[in-house]
Amino acid sequence: MRVLVTGGAGFIGSHVVEACLAAGHEVAVVDDLSGGKKENLPAGVPIFQVDVADAAAVEKAFESARPEAVIHEAAQISVSRSVREPGLDARTNVLGLLNVLEAAVRQGVRAFVFASSGGVLYGDVFEPAAEEHPAAPVSPYGIAKLAGEMYLAFFAREHGLRCAALRYGNVYGPRQDPHGEAGVVAIFLERFLAGAAPIINGDGRYIRDYVYVEDVARANLLALEGEWEGFRAYNVGTGRGTDVNELERGLRSALTEILREQGRKPALPAATYGPPRPGDLRSSLLDAGKIARELGWRPQVALEEGLKRTAAWFADRRNRNADGL
Repeated sequence: MRVLVTGGAGFIGSHVVEACLAAGHEVAVVDDLSGGKKENLPAGVPIFQVDVADAAAVEKAFESARPEAVIHEAAQISVSRSVREPGLDARTNVLGLLNVLEAAVRQGVRAFVFASSGGVLYGDVFEPAAEEHPAAPVSPYGIAKLAGEMYLAFFAREHGLRCAALRYGNVYGPRQDPHGEAGVVAIFLERFLAGAAPIINGDGRYIRDYVYVEDVARANLLALEGEWEGFRAYNVGTGRGTDVNELERGLRSALTEILREQGRKPALPAATYGPPRPGDLRSSLLDAGKIARELGWRPQVALEEGLKRTAAWFADRRNRNADGL
């Protein structure tokens, strides 16, 4: 199948590209490279450097790639920026999605998978939330994700497009950006490796559902290859809650083990505590029972193993950079 992955040079998108290629699909990428990197992509994958908010450029990319299916990962991903600049957020996350959906219909695309979010839709939940949990987004980012799902349902109904919205938990893993506001795993690892103390916001008892990026890529592949008609939404998480204090200890342990294996004597600085971030959810947990029942997806990488893999990748990257490679 010819698959077009928007945002395919980014953190999650590049893993989705790899999963699609491994499954035998032909893949092309649309990415404006504002956050993604060409080096994240396997050699030979065609990339159209296009802003999804540019309808004409999106149309040209679709005409060239002639996709049979689309996985839409391209997004403005900062919640706080969406609060400061809701129009900018909507430009990419609403208008950009519509440009891609409309081009998909004109090209005769059969399947469309959309990267949504569980946390921003459900709000504070202290038990794993299923897909039927009321949606109550409070940020423009969350509002755009909910609007996106509603547009998918419309396009499925009106144009016969088979659509899936995947509501991610807190995705982590190799290639995650350590310089943004999100991605606490990447941020903490980058600070540890730079000899700086990780900063924990508030009391550190903010609970999240951490899901490894390769598991998320596999969920995208299963949704892509599904055979239902219409629109479906699926949670993609583990149902296991981990607070930031636990996460910091897990990362410290994983990175210490890796540095010792490299013959180094790790002396990782103790975490410090800063003020809480306004609007942070206390708890976000996802019930992934539906995707297990209907698509056979279950997380395969436990948090401890995922943190080890991620820590190893960041340590190796730092060594390569130090060697000038």
